[in-house]
Amino acid sequence: MKIPNTMAPMTVSAVRDTILYQENLMKSETLRDREDYEEYHLQLTQFLAFLKEEYGSIEKETGIPLEKIL
Repeated sequence: MKIPNTMAPMTVSAVRDTILYQENLMKSETLRDREDYEEYHLQLTQFLAFLKEEYGSIEKETGIPLEKIL
């Protein structure tokens, strides 16, 4: 799958926001199946690391530095 350069910043930002949401959700004392959420969080952080690496190759084309997105 190829993500268009114009959508790459939004993709990175969306995954980062999802990670932050999951981190706050895992602080809930009423959360059930915590292990499932922890596994999902791990997968998201790995995905974000991959996206950041890939974004580095198109950063100049997008005109938006990665640091500004994160």
